[in-house]
Amino acid sequence: MFLSTFEKQLDQKRRIVVPAEFRAQTLGPFDGVFCFPSIEADCIEGGGAPLFAHYQALTDELAFGDPLRSALETVVLGGMHKLAFDAAGRITLPEELCDTFGLKDWVSVVGLGDRFQIWEREAFRARRDEARAAARAGLASLREQQRALGRKTAEAGA
Repeated sequence: MFLSTFEKQLDQKRRIVVPAEFRAQTLGPFDGVFCFPSIEADCIEGGGAPLFAHYQALTDELAFGDPLRSALETVVLGGMHKLAFDAAGRITLPEELCDTFGLKDWVSVVGLGDRFQIWEREAFRARRDEARAAARAGLASLREQQRALGRKTAEAGA
């Protein structure tokens, strides 16, 4: 699993060192990662061969010509880059992705289990704050639902 968050600085060639913990998770047909524009956020999404296989399986579930299949193929497969590790464990981010997401200097590399995201550092800090607030509110709502269900179960048993 890709875990934790790392802040890394891009060099002049748009290279970053992929955390060793992440490199260990990318065993597959080549020594590197797959990256593409994220569907859910303004960042780069990436992972190893299992992530690529997951998106391929998701796409294959949809009929040929389905608009959602076409959109997924365009964004994920059409936007996919195979980025090989160099001897120092670095990848070179594609210029078009750096330009699209404003990646110029410091980036945040964020582990999300089966995948990771690469964000412009300040954009990620804002996203992290939003996610924390949403998680806090969502958890409070879930707990309230559980308490209400518990009350209904207790009333039904009485």
